[in-house]
Amino acid sequence: MIHELRIYHCLPGRLPALLKRFETRTLKIWEKHGIRQAGFWTVMIGESNLVLYYLLAWESLAERETKWSAFTADPEWIAARTESEKEGSILAKVTNEILQPTAFSSVK
Repeated sequence: MIHELRIYHCLPGRLPALLKRFETRTLKIWEKHGIRQAGFWTVMIGESNLVLYYLLAWESLAERETKWSAFTADPEWIAARTESEKEGSILAKVTNEILQPTAFSSVK
């Protein structure tokens, strides 16, 4: 099992739109494609409260490539993203990292 850490840096005032898009649209589309989330977090105390962190769980890089590619090409996702950005862009920057567990990790 590997995990993908994705960090979404929102433009000022746009985090609520991003959260709504995940809650009402994105998660349903992920379910259709078999994408498994391992958790979502916003910042309570820290450098910026305009950031959303989340983890995705993958069996392999090959699974990630297949499922993520299908998701990003899905017309339903493209329409949801377009609709959520009709009042302007949501994201300033997206970063992601593929993480592998250490030998002593409680998450394998």
